[in-house]
Amino acid sequence: MQKTNWHTFAEPDDVAAAACAFILGQARRAIADRNAFKLVLAGGTTPEKIYHLLAQSQADWEHWHIYFGDERCLPVTNKERNSYMACRTLLDKVTIPANQIHIMPTELGAEAAAEAYRKTVANADVFDCVLLGMGEDGHTASLFPGRQHAQDETVHTVYNSSKPPPERISLSAKTLGSARRVLILVTGAGKYPAVQQWRQGVDLPVARIECEQGVDVYIDTAAFNGPND
Repeated sequence: MQKTNWHTFAEPDDVAAAACAFILGQARRAIADRNAFKLVLAGGTTPEKIYHLLAQSQADWEHWHIYFGDERCLPVTNKERNSYMACRTLLDKVTIPANQIHIMPTELGAEAAAEAYRKTVANADVFDCVLLGMGEDGHTASLFPGRQHAQDETVHTVYNSSKPPPERISLSAKTLGSARRVLILVTGAGKYPAVQQWRQGVDLPVARIECEQGVDVYIDTAAFNGPND
């Protein structure tokens, strides 16, 4: 059975600060052991706070390699892309070599982008740390409830998404879970019903991410305990 390690914090800012420290710690270990740190980024408001904090931190940026968990099929400069937010808040502000930043080429369309990123994933070997969020419906990356994907794929195409835009690509649950560490971020009272379902064993996409080391969940009290009466 998958081990889920729940870490509760008072506020979203506390979640972001703890996650930033966690990522920097994983980076130091990976660089010391393997001379590289391979990090998969997520979209969303909580990761955005973390990226701002990382950008203000000291790190051996030249050894960082950046990947993405999912992306929307939109033009490169569209502000709704996860890569746009990550570049604005983090990647344009630190000295990670450009050839070590692997943006999903979703401007090509879902099929071509997924095919290209499967090669990127294969070349990456093992990710050191995967960062994920969770939606109010229990989705993570662009893995949505009620959707079936080929189990052996490393990268999925997503059509008719539950959230706009309709076309996306996403790393598979298997790919996301094969990392050395997986950190899932959950904040806000709106996530509480899905968190309850997750803890009760309901088959949500976020619950399908299985990591050998167990999955770490950094969550604020509003999401863990629900809104105050």
